[in-house]
Amino acid sequence: MNPSGDRREREGALLEARQEREGAPLGARLEKVRVAVVGAGDFGRNHARVYRELEGAELVGIVDADVARAEQVAKEFSTKVFPDIESLAGRVDAASVAVPTVEHSRVGCRLLELGVDVIVEKPMAASLAEADELISSAARVDRILQVGHLERFNPGIVAVMPALNNPLYFEVHRLGVFTPRSLDIDVVYDVMIHDLDILLALVDAPVTEIKSIGIPVLTDKVDIAHARLDFASGAVANVTASRVSTERVRKLRFFQQHEYISVDFTRQDALRVRVVEPGPQPKFDFKPLRSEKEEPLRAELRAFLDSVRTRRAPMVDGAAGRRALELADRVMAGILEHGRRVQLGVFATPQENR
Repeated sequence: MNPSGDRREREGALLEARQEREGAPLGARLEKVRVAVVGAGDFGRNHARVYRELEGAELVGIVDADVARAEQVAKEFSTKVFPDIESLAGRVDAASVAVPTVEHSRVGCRLLELGVDVIVEKPMAASLAEADELISSAARVDRILQVGHLERFNPGIVAVMPALNNPLYFEVHRLGVFTPRSLDIDVVYDVMIHDLDILLALVDAPVTEIKSIGIPVLTDKVDIAHARLDFASGAVANVTASRVSTERVRKLRFFQQHEYISVDFTRQDALRVRVVEPGPQPKFDFKPLRSEKEEPLRAELRAFLDSVRTRRAPMVDGAAGRRALELADRVMAGILEHGRRVQLGVFATPQENR
């Protein structure tokens, strides 16, 4: 036996599998994309971690207004700190924007103007007008703009896409325990927007009617919300999002002719239940849908790097991010109207900021 030879064979097989997933010809070195992360909070740190792991990325540096925090993340992932986004010009090909939502448009537009391809965390901007600025900037300078709706890359969602057959009813629950994160925006923009984006992709039809309700529980923003969405196709979706629950639930269930499909975002899998023999005593077939387990953020950033290399439009481009934001705005408008109608104190006057 030759242990070192066996190890090299295993490592070679792993490299080939990684190159195949990341779009490189077998045996070729993947062209490295020089990347930076702007914003060194929880999201930014995770982007830095994944870039450091990806074969096709060179993590050049971190930018954050909090220099101590930037230095901590840079040290953890063996990179350096840049003083501002201007200093990234000519040194990076692409960047992740993981700053507070109110800064997405300003930071993203400036990076695009500097010739840097951008992936911006969701929601893509603080308003539709700012989202349009990002989209216009990317088009004007011919740069890649991707929006960070990472659940599109969840293996469970990837598995159900080929199985779609005019789904007509959806139940979606995304519940989480309270953490002091993203409290500058309502739960609709922090949590529910993931599922609004996914529903728009699965149904591919306009939303014609919305009924929504939401309540502040632990903050001055909406912490738990529910919306019923009616689509032009006839599909209906009930969506619940919470950041003040006692347990973590992330599931999507939908029904289409003679079958039911369930996606568990946490387990990253999907189950299809089919009626194989209808009648008074129907028989069912339970079949997991095939999916390859991968951290959604890793898959998302891998796809972003592929768009940077090939110049192909990303799956979740600026237009997709804008559609999700517009729908979130409509849900939030319904929540505000309901709050005023029942005279819920915090909604007595419209919220000026998310």
